[in-house]
Amino acid sequence: MIVNVQETTEQQTYVDSIVERWCKDEDAEALVQGAQRLTRGEARQQLFRLGHALRGQGLEPGDSVGLFLANRVESVLAQLAVHLIGCRVVFLPPEPGPGELAALVEQSRARAVVTDPLFADRAADAAGRSAHAPVLLSLGPCDQQAADLLALAADCPDTRPEGVPALGPDDVATVFYTGGTLGRPKLAAHTHHLYKVLVNRVEEAPDEAQDEAPQEPAPQGFSNMYQGTDRVLVSTLLTHGSGHMTSVQAVATGSVLVVLPEFEPGAALTVLREERITGTMLVPPMMYALLDHPECVPGVLPELRRLFVGGAATSPSRLQQAIEVFGPVVGQGYGQSEALGIAVFGSDDLASEAPLRPELWRSTGRPIPDVDVEIRPEDGTDALPAMEVGEVCVRGKTVMLGYYEDPERTAAAIQDGWLRTGDMGFLDAEGYLYLVDRAKDIIVTGSTSDNVYSRVLEDFLLTLPGVLNAAALGVPDEEFGEAVQIFLATAEGSDVDPAAVGDAVTDALGELYTPRRTVLLDKLPTTKVGKVDKKALRTAWTNGEYDTP
Repeated sequence: MIVNVQETTEQQTYVDSIVERWCKDEDAEALVQGAQRLTRGEARQQLFRLGHALRGQGLEPGDSVGLFLANRVESVLAQLAVHLIGCRVVFLPPEPGPGELAALVEQSRARAVVTDPLFADRAADAAGRSAHAPVLLSLGPCDQQAADLLALAADCPDTRPEGVPALGPDDVATVFYTGGTLGRPKLAAHTHHLYKVLVNRVEEAPDEAQDEAPQEPAPQGFSNMYQGTDRVLVSTLLTHGSGHMTSVQAVATGSVLVVLPEFEPGAALTVLREERITGTMLVPPMMYALLDHPECVPGVLPELRRLFVGGAATSPSRLQQAIEVFGPVVGQGYGQSEALGIAVFGSDDLASEAPLRPELWRSTGRPIPDVDVEIRPEDGTDALPAMEVGEVCVRGKTVMLGYYEDPERTAAAIQDGWLRTGDMGFLDAEGYLYLVDRAKDIIVTGSTSDNVYSRVLEDFLLTLPGVLNAAALGVPDEEFGEAVQIFLATAEGSDVDPAAVGDAVTDALGELYTPRRTVLLDKLPTTKVGKVDKKALRTAWTNGEYDTP
């Protein structure tokens, strides 16, 4: 089959790299979900059919397409198909409420919304509220008035759609939802520069047919995490940065991508074993749940070569536990929707250097190539010296173009090319980055209104016997403005004494960090992406659900 890959380097996108991979060794596996297994040739043909089907709905290059998708093989292909035909991907994650979701669709000016049948009711409601009247498409039959995109694709050609113009350097390719206020979402807009960072070393990867012994990826940078011989599991949401990055990196290198529809530690362990997974990415609560599963013992995953942890702060004690269980394959990184890659601590370096310098367990690593990091005071532009805490500011190719259709917020977030991340941290003399808190999560308390960094407190709490997960919040206090309150998820059968926890905190961190109250729970609430949901904890506390005085 003739595949019309773009002829010049300037016109090539990451989708061209994927198509080129899927034109080689066409009978090799490409995408897997349970019993569903697509070869490279089948995946390429389905991608092209979906591209034609989307065009058949009147979509043109530059249009926005909202993707409200579950973790499925078809979701991976649908996202690639939107970029294949030169349209803009707008990820619609499951966490926003009806009003926020409708505002997201409206602000992004989506011409179409592609939904998983599971989300069809919510997608139809959001699309129906938009003045732009987007077309509603479903990945399979659903109860709403939506065209079945998979059925439409089945009748389309399996050749590449032609006539897609080259993207300009400032054309927005992908938009991520990143919170905001009710009815006014923040949408981080990225150009194709992001994908050049993610896959810019794909062409340097060895031909998998000649690669008898897979080489270890370099310890820094996201573009070389996987080799063409890897089998990669995506378990975080495909509509979030972590799942999107994992899936793109895997397929662009020619690796097999295995999709996990929903994370449950027992099921995840089974898939990791049976599919002989060599690489995956987890958010910290997922890794903790995996480590706490009774079947998760040293040697349980002998094929695993790369376990990347990111998306939220990771406990140093849990990182050490992960290396003890899985071996020296654990690395961690730092990024956010506004800058998907900032710093990384490669598995080789983490396993070899951190035991010699224990403080490195708390570090997110060094900035990735082509990214600069400075620590700045809240009201200044000059970088602070090493070891001084300030706001983490970033510039480089992974930084967003700005907030989509939101110049006011963009101007506040990006100043002279530097993104103000809202995270507080410091750099050491060797350039290792340490995060101490989100600016909004710092607890200001005590007679002198000092800062309590929730990350420092949570890391310590996770070292205590019987504590599986921890969250620290600042709650209103008449005397000091805020008081420290902690929430602990404890192991079944453990006897965690709140008073003893408070004493341990005081002994280790000082009286400023002593919790006013400790709440014991079976588990902490989490967001759809797997992070501890502090907003839910705060709401429950405010509503008196934890028997507060």
